[in-house]
Amino acid sequence: MSESQAARALTALDELTRRLRSECPWDREQDERSIVPHTVEEAYELADAANHGDDAKLLDELGDVLFQVMFLSLLLEERGAGSLAEVAEHCRQKLIRRHPHIFGDTEVADAAEVLRNWDQIKATEAGREQGVFGEVPENLPALLYARKLQRRAASAGHHPPADTRRGDEECFRRIGERLFALVDEARRLQVDPELALRAAAQRFREEI
Repeated sequence: MSESQAARALTALDELTRRLRSECPWDREQDERSIVPHTVEEAYELADAANHGDDAKLLDELGDVLFQVMFLSLLLEERGAGSLAEVAEHCRQKLIRRHPHIFGDTEVADAAEVLRNWDQIKATEAGREQGVFGEVPENLPALLYARKLQRRAASAGHHPPADTRRGDEECFRRIGERLFALVDEARRLQVDPELALRAAAQRFREEI
């Protein structure tokens, strides 16, 4: 797809989003709080499509996530707090700033160092919550919450860094089975695994 085709497609979707917001009774009633649960749901459906390697489904779910971005950007525009163009430009500038090994003179040895630099740069940005775990949302699902805390701790030197070798299919299967077995153990012991992991992650956060 050429640049002009991409621009026309995005413009057409933007126009459709505005029409729905103007003419559809359901869309007119929505705000950020009512839309975000749908955004989260679409993100999980996108993740499922990616995990299954289903390109047709991935294309479909990417479109749903894109519409969420369009709609939420329009809500910002209605309040005079932003626009789709500002969202895109803000993202572009942030990516440039956080990739000094691409757009600057910084040298990195591996992907783990890229992540460490990312977290360090993010911590210096205006308006950011300070601390190793600044802006890690506590309402993430427990597995995502624990993983994000561990990555932040590793970037700050408080936790072993990730192996730069990406796990293969066998690792993926083995980890999944171990997690599944732990959930089964929790079920038999009448322990909520989500709450147990969240509590452990919170203790880890408080100890760092």
